[in-house]
Amino acid sequence: MGHCCNIFFISQRFFFLFLASFTRFLFFIIIMSLVGKISTEIGVHASAAKWFKLFATQLHDVQHLTDSVHETKLHHGEDWHHNETVKHWTYVIDGKVTTCHEKIESVDEENKTIYYKLYSGEIDHKFKVFKLIFQAIGKDNGSAIIKWTVEYEKISEEVDPPYGYIEYLHKCTRDIDLNLLKA
Repeated sequence: MGHCCNIFFISQRFFFLFLASFTRFLFFIIIMSLVGKISTEIGVHASAAKWFKLFATQLHDVQHLTDSVHETKLHHGEDWHHNETVKHWTYVIDGKVTTCHEKIESVDEENKTIYYKLYSGEIDHKFKVFKLIFQAIGKDNGSAIIKWTVEYEKISEEVDPPYGYIEYLHKCTRDIDLNLLKA
C-alpha cells in the first residue's frame, strides 16, 4: 500500500510540474502573439543626411511637407528635439483622423537612427507599447533608403497589427521626399 501511495504522490507531483510548465509555455505563446515588429524600406532621392537633419533638427517642419500630418505642436517642453519634450500629432491612419503624443527616446547620429515612443489617443486603446524607429541609410549614388520600424505590444489578441501605420509612413516618406528635392 505504501508503494502505491508513493507512485500516486510522484504522479501527482509530476502532473503539477507538467501543468506549471505548460501554463508558462502557454503564457509565453500568448505574450509572443501580442508582441510584434513591422518594417518597411523605401528608396528616396534626397540624401540620408538631408533626411536625418529633418527628423533630428527640423521635426516641426514635417507637418508642412505631407498632407497626411494635419497638425503637430509641442505638448510639453520648449525644444522639439529634446528627449523630455512631448509633441502632440494629428494625422490620418486608415482614413481616420488620429492623435497621439510622441517623445524621442534616443538619437544615434552615427547610424542616422532616431527612436520614438508614441502613446496616448488611439494608440493607448490598442497597444501597451508602441515604438517607431526611423533610420536614413545612405546609398553610393547620393540617394537613400528610409527604414521605418514599428515595434508594438497589443493589449489583446483582437487588435490587428498596425499595418495602417506602415502605409501612413510610406505615404509620408514619398510626400516628404518630393519636398526635400525642391528645397
